[in-house]
Amino acid sequence: MVYPATRLRRTRQSEWSRRLVAENRIAISDLILPIIIIEGENRRESIATMPGVERVSIDLAGEIAANAAELGIPALALFPAIAPELKSTDGAEALKVDNLLGRALTRIKRDVPGIGLIADVALDPYTTHGHDGLLVDGRILNDETVEILCRQALAEAEAGVDIVAPSDMMDGRVGAIRQTLDDAGYRDVQILSYAAKYASTFYGPFRDALSTRGLLKGDKRTYQMDVGNGDEALREIELDLAEGADMVMVKPGLPYLDIIHRIKTGFGVPTFAYHVSGEYAMLRFAAQAGALDYETALLETLLCFRRAGADAVLTYGAIEAAKRIKAG
Repeated sequence: MVYPATRLRRTRQSEWSRRLVAENRIAISDLILPIIIIEGENRRESIATMPGVERVSIDLAGEIAANAAELGIPALALFPAIAPELKSTDGAEALKVDNLLGRALTRIKRDVPGIGLIADVALDPYTTHGHDGLLVDGRILNDETVEILCRQALAEAEAGVDIVAPSDMMDGRVGAIRQTLDDAGYRDVQILSYAAKYASTFYGPFRDALSTRGLLKGDKRTYQMDVGNGDEALREIELDLAEGADMVMVKPGLPYLDIIHRIKTGFGVPTFAYHVSGEYAMLRFAAQAGALDYETALLETLLCFRRAGADAVLTYGAIEAAKRIKAG
């Protein structure tokens, strides 16, 4: 394999040849669309730090779901932005089957039955302090939080969710949730574990979307992972798989492509990546400034997730990506 007998440019000369030798591709079936839900009818609210993304009422979320299904997007991830008066120190609103998220799950499952529905299991959208678990004397209680998360997962299952996604990073929660769901007869509800969720600055725009940025008391580094740790992620993955996780998630995505690759090659399990709000916002704002083309950069980003080993990617740009892929 030496020049001039070997010329790697030969296979790059034409578009058809590049397609023949392409090692990785991004497909519509690899995409998951997050949707942020609010109360009301025919309501939409823009999010200043996430251009192109809106909070939408359940009826409009249903329309988005139908559009996503028509494009071939296999699943949605629903997130509730609830009213401040419904938040509490213990996040009790999370346990109601008919809360905002529960009603969205039930309606979309009824109206668009062919699309998969994913819902987080964590308390941060529901707490006055903005943490994912119970906060007592400045500490997040692990085991007591897990008990509540099990009840939250059960409520989501009763509302019609297909995949519960524990994003809280409490120890032991995957096994406890699996046992709770199985005991209640929801053996087919899948668990997507946010197994490697880092204490990242890239979540900022999402906190704006849920109106939780100003609520957070302290930080989340006692339960989310240190951004400098890689081996620890593999330990988290191994534990969650042993407890019954069906798929695992790395969050954020782009700064952690090495973690995605290590997980996929090390465990060979379905591995998802979350192209989080800050990563998405950077593309949007760069495009607004004329620094790059948004859709081209988005597709390159998604392809890099696939090259690293991700089987699916949660991205706020799923609709635009799907349309671009469909158009060829």
